[in-house]
Amino acid sequence: MIHLKNVTKIYEQNNVTALDNISLDIDEGEFVFIVGASGSGKSTLMKLLMREELATSGEIIVNGKNVVKLKQNEVPYLRRSLGVIFQDYRLLPDKTVYENVAFAMQVIEAPRRLMQRTVNAVLDIVGLSDKYKHFPDQLSGGEQQRVAIARAIVNDPRIVIADEPTGNLDPDTSRDIMDIFRRINATGTTIVMATHDKTIVDRMRKRVIALVEGKIVRDELRGTYER
Repeated sequence: MIHLKNVTKIYEQNNVTALDNISLDIDEGEFVFIVGASGSGKSTLMKLLMREELATSGEIIVNGKNVVKLKQNEVPYLRRSLGVIFQDYRLLPDKTVYENVAFAMQVIEAPRRLMQRTVNAVLDIVGLSDKYKHFPDQLSGGEQQRVAIARAIVNDPRIVIADEPTGNLDPDTSRDIMDIFRRINATGTTIVMATHDKTIVDRMRKRVIALVEGKIVRDELRGTYER
């Protein structure tokens, strides 16, 4: 599903090497945590996978596509094949919960009847069926993140990329959000999640890839945040 070979990312404006010659493979259906201190390269790796940043060198294959060699007009199609979730939710403030989730299907011009059925189904998965008419500012942080998750999975992506999805949430809400991710992964969806939340990593016991100063220093199945 995901293949990186000898990938380096250098931010030339300040001559910072964010990732230093890393290689890794992630198989279909895996749940992988990317962990490390601030500045270790976690967010850069997430951005490279969705082509928000371009690698300085190396090979990146995502969903069978060579991300490094994509033309600019091909990038939106890559992103539409992924489910992407951010720490800051990135919801549309003037749209309801239903409309925020449906927007991801409108982009791919899904039929209205399919859209209605699918949006209602994913809102049920994340426990927000009763708040489909609410606007983002009427929701708690945890509820907003649930909307973001629903939007990310509504087109049934094979890969979900989550960058610090529990970073702004309290421990109880974080646990509920991770239970949703666990259920999504159980359907066969590959999940790659960058996080600094030791508690959820240690509780989930999934594969852990640890970064230090842009290098992979540990890659463990059923790992913990710190060895």
